[in-house]
Amino acid sequence: MSPDSPAASPVASSPVLSLLGRGLAAGGLGGLAAGLFSLLLAEPLMDRAIRAEEARSQAHAHDDAAAANAVQHHEELFSRSTQHSGLVVALVVAGLAIGVLCAVAYALVHRRDPRAAPWPRALAFCAAAFLAVSLFPALRYPANPPGVGDSGTVGDRQTMWLAAVVIGVLGMFLVWQVYVRLAARPQPVRQLAAAGTAVAVLALLWTLPDNPDPVPVDATLLWDFRVLSLASHVVLWAVFAAVFGGLGLRAVRGGAAAREG
Repeated sequence: MSPDSPAASPVASSPVLSLLGRGLAAGGLGGLAAGLFSLLLAEPLMDRAIRAEEARSQAHAHDDAAAANAVQHHEELFSRSTQHSGLVVALVVAGLAIGVLCAVAYALVHRRDPRAAPWPRALAFCAAAFLAVSLFPALRYPANPPGVGDSGTVGDRQTMWLAAVVIGVLGMFLVWQVYVRLAARPQPVRQLAAAGTAVAVLALLWTLPDNPDPVPVDATLLWDFRVLSLASHVVLWAVFAAVFGGLGLRAVRGGAAAREG
């Protein structure tokens, strides 16, 4: 077998199981980092938002029935300390799920071009994933503190957010296809075409319905909460990219050392 063939390339030998292991490790560490970030910085804001919502509900409870409903609405099934621990666990589990999905998607991309270096590919892949599932949906439907929104519209809001994620994922796939199909064109043309496609995808998100609920929260608190919420996504994807890409480099170097030995 020729050393120049794809099968002999150290980057090419990247089985799906190995990618799944890298994805689980990167997703777990990314979710843990995002969970700790949210616990230390975002959760205090959430506590302030909950107290503000409770005070607002009490202020509008003018009769006994309304007061009873307000108390029932804000009765906590779990203590805040339990919710804090659950947040970290939930983000770790979400990170593991993201790791599996990204490993499968990465395997499909890798099959098309097995010679690409793992580090820049991991960075580009995670940047696209961040745009698709984090940044674009957050720009259309920014995160709101707990207690904001009518319970009757939860299903509608979840459906709109899921639609934004689907559009983002399909949009990033379209961006990638545009970039691949313009391979014969100069780099500026390819880059501008890909960027223009991304902008068109972002504009398409604004065809979705607006959030139906008002956000009666202090503007500064709301801004800080949304920034920290998006920052936790940045932490997750940054750690994911670093770990996933670093493990890819390690695999390549290990394969090269084994052949030399």
